[in-house]
Amino acid sequence: MTGGDDETAQVMTSLGARLRAIRQARGLTLAQLATVTGISVSTLSRLESGRREPGLRHLLPLARAHRLPLDELVGSRTGDPRVHPRPFTRHGQTWVPLTRNPNDGLHAYKQILPAPATPRNEWT
Repeated sequence: MTGGDDETAQVMTSLGARLRAIRQARGLTLAQLATVTGISVSTLSRLESGRREPGLRHLLPLARAHRLPLDELVGSRTGDPRVHPRPFTRHGQTWVPLTRNPNDGLHAYKQILPAPATPRNEWT
């Protein structure tokens, strides 16, 4: 097995529990999610328990229902850290992550500074 195969196997192994956690975090029952996605309650239950492997016909409606990008729904890395940066603001400065996981070592950010309150020509 190659590194990519290992990652795929790991994602598939944890996917059911991830789908259940996302649904529960949003306060949805299986019946409510079934109504929104058009996937039967029994199929959703089997997907969450890992007894059924999901295909795109399951994952796409689930991603739409949860308003998540597909790669975030399944917990997979795309390899491109710029895919879904989540900016945050601290002390009036905005920070945009350029790498995904700070636990992977060096973490890079783009820093956006606010415009000065005083116009530049008044600085002198």
